[in-house]
Amino acid sequence: MMYPFMTLNDDTEITHSEMYCDGSVKVYIETPDERKGFKNATCWLPMYRWENNGYSYLEMQYIKQLVRKNAALFMEFSQEGGILGADDS
Repeated sequence: MMYPFMTLNDDTEITHSEMYCDGSVKVYIETPDERKGFKNATCWLPMYRWENNGYSYLEMQYIKQLVRKNAALFMEFSQEGGILGADDS
């Protein structure tokens, strides 16, 4: 199951999986692209193993920083049914 996390101003969608039994979480980033249809990247946390399909070096630097800064939230929300399932108490 993939949960929505964030939509950026350029319509980039960021989603994440539930936590798998090995403790990993898949973070998936997808951006519409006029020439290619979509470009996407996947990060596997907590290992920070990346797969890139179409983003430039500079775009990936931004995406990696964004994921790094939100890694704790991805890990937390992956165990709580996504951001909408998180307890705000």
